[in-house]
Amino acid sequence: MKRKIVKLSIPYLLTTLILSIFLLVFSAAITYKQFLELTKAEKRVVQSHKVILTAQELLSTVKDAETAQRGYLLTRDTIFLVPYKDAITYSAKIITDFKKLVGNNPEKQKAIDTLDFLIHKRFDIIAASIFKKDIELPLFSVDKKSMLSRKDLVDKIRSKTNEIIKNEKMQLKIRESEHREEVHLSPLTFLYTSLFALSIFVIAFFKIKSDLFHLKLANNQLLINKRLFEHSENISNICNWCWNLEANHLTFSNNIHYMLRCEKYDFKQTVEGFSKFVHPDDQHIITNGVKEALEIYKTAIVYYRVIRKDGVICYFKSESKVIQDNFHKNIMIGVISDISEQHHNNAILEEKLFDLERTNKELLAFNHVASHDLQEPLRKIQNFISRLDANEMESLSENGRTYFSRIKVAANRMQLLIDDLLAFSRANKAEKVYELKDLNILLKISIQELAQSIEEKYATINTSALPSLNVIPFQIQQLFINIISNAIKYSKANVAPVITISSEIICGKDIIKSSFTSENKLHKITISDNGIGFDEEYAEDIFILFNRLHSDTEYYGTGIGLTICRKIVENHNGYITAEGIPNVGSRFNIYLPMTE
Repeated sequence: MKRKIVKLSIPYLLTTLILSIFLLVFSAAITYKQFLELTKAEKRVVQSHKVILTAQELLSTVKDAETAQRGYLLTRDTIFLVPYKDAITYSAKIITDFKKLVGNNPEKQKAIDTLDFLIHKRFDIIAASIFKKDIELPLFSVDKKSMLSRKDLVDKIRSKTNEIIKNEKMQLKIRESEHREEVHLSPLTFLYTSLFALSIFVIAFFKIKSDLFHLKLANNQLLINKRLFEHSENISNICNWCWNLEANHLTFSNNIHYMLRCEKYDFKQTVEGFSKFVHPDDQHIITNGVKEALEIYKTAIVYYRVIRKDGVICYFKSESKVIQDNFHKNIMIGVISDISEQHHNNAILEEKLFDLERTNKELLAFNHVASHDLQEPLRKIQNFISRLDANEMESLSENGRTYFSRIKVAANRMQLLIDDLLAFSRANKAEKVYELKDLNILLKISIQELAQSIEEKYATINTSALPSLNVIPFQIQQLFINIISNAIKYSKANVAPVITISSEIICGKDIIKSSFTSENKLHKITISDNGIGFDEEYAEDIFILFNRLHSDTEYYGTGIGLTICRKIVENHNGYITAEGIPNVGSRFNIYLPMTE
């Protein structure tokens, strides 16, 4: 199964990191807020307890003062005045602490002020009863009115204190409920945030592990690719190089050492280090190539010579271009290939092309000789042959007439051979001027030229409508003449030739052994006959120059006609095939591209 390696961009990773940090900070903030709420709840509960205790302590202080009053009044012992004075001082301190304890709560401050007023009033009454020196109260004497006043005041103090305690206890229940709720939520919040943080760490761990695994795979593939590339360089005899233009740092692949036949310590990877191997006459080519690559920012190709360490001169080809890396720095990269063998082959090819061109010139000269120098003496020979045939034939002996007949046949054959060679030369060298022509007209002209042969053989030619195409008119005429004359020549003995010519449009992919595709639409022109035919194994041989399936004694010819036909069809970017069945007939299929 093919493993898919996901490529993550830096913005994606940065966004993921920021989101993870935000979620962790957010969960930590929630946890911290929860602990603050728990702390506040605890403080509020403690505060309520302190308020209750302070109220109770204040009431107890008042009671201590009354106890001290009763003891002093009963005994007149001043020792009882110490608790009384302490109660006054302590109660003032408790009232001050009480007000701080309740804070800025207006209702509680008002209740404490009322309680403070009542306590001070009570202390004033106690003081009046203690320090009233001009009145000697009898032991256990009771002033009922004063007692009622004191009792009413004490009841008010107790009532007010109980009211404060009652309100605070009610608030305490609410605060204890809130505290219990906070106590219940705090562990859950801590648990959930801890689990959330743990999940992020686990996900991050597996993600990092996965990325490291993919990175290991990528590094392994890079290592394989590096080894493969190095192996390919060794086989192809090439090397690559990279030049950091800003840092002026140049590096070559290891194969450069083999290409220059030097050791690593012999080659310094700098422009100067490489230039010392470049042929002195080609130093400027390297400089101009670098300038060209820098200016046009396209692939620059240069050819130059290098002198290897072993002294052998080699031909190198360098292709370079400037690119930008991910940091927007200009980097020039290139490939150097050793084309010495190619240069050697090109030199051989140029030599062969020169020989071919020379041969073509010789052929042109031969064509000139065939069309002029050979034609003239041949015409004279034929002229004298015709005169001898008309005037001197009766005076010749039997052997003389036989020799004369052979001379006449040889001269005619030579004339036919020269004519066919000239026709083949014209098919190869004629200027290709295409015209839009109706093939029906060209076929009609061709049939007219073969009228004598058609009449002699009593041939019948059946034709259907042919298309109009861009053609070289005289070549298409020659094509029709050659194929129809062959059909007449190779007809069966005592059987009148029947030649059928038809046309249809076909798709290029239907043509076997051709380069046409389904996009090509072609006209297929078929010329079939009822002649002697031929064996299918010779379907290609009949188009070869000077190749004949029959001897001169059987059928007269040069073996050039069908070669000319193939050349004419090729001049029209077409294709021609031949099919034959012995003693049944032959069929020639001509495929010509449709005119757009």
